[in-house]
Amino acid sequence: MTSYAAMLVLSGVVLNALAQFLLKMATNKVGVIEVSSALSLGAMSALFLQWPMILGLFCYGFSLLIWLMALSRVDVTLAYPMLAIGYVINAFAAQYFLNEPVSLQRWVAIGVIVLGVALLARS
Repeated sequence: MTSYAAMLVLSGVVLNALAQFLLKMATNKVGVIEVSSALSLGAMSALFLQWPMILGLFCYGFSLLIWLMALSRVDVTLAYPMLAIGYVINAFAAQYFLNEPVSLQRWVAIGVIVLGVALLARS
């Protein structure tokens, strides 16, 4: 993988993880979303008009464009598993910024993910 392709993959992964984090911030502000409220225009406008939601959707769109550029240069069997880095990014972000608990078992699982991605990157 060229350094440019690696940068595209990493950028796509980081933007995707950022999008997830921002969407979580938005849903935290409105609380639990039930099916009945998901069908309500008022509830959805309260969710979709928040800056974290708007920025999160923008990050998703931009990450899609970058991801397409990456996939045009890298085998999907190498690129797609790299998305697992997003789990690591979001675990740190959620614990630090959202005060979500991350148990030892989760950290061990995240360590396994990191080892898998490192092994994959060397292939």
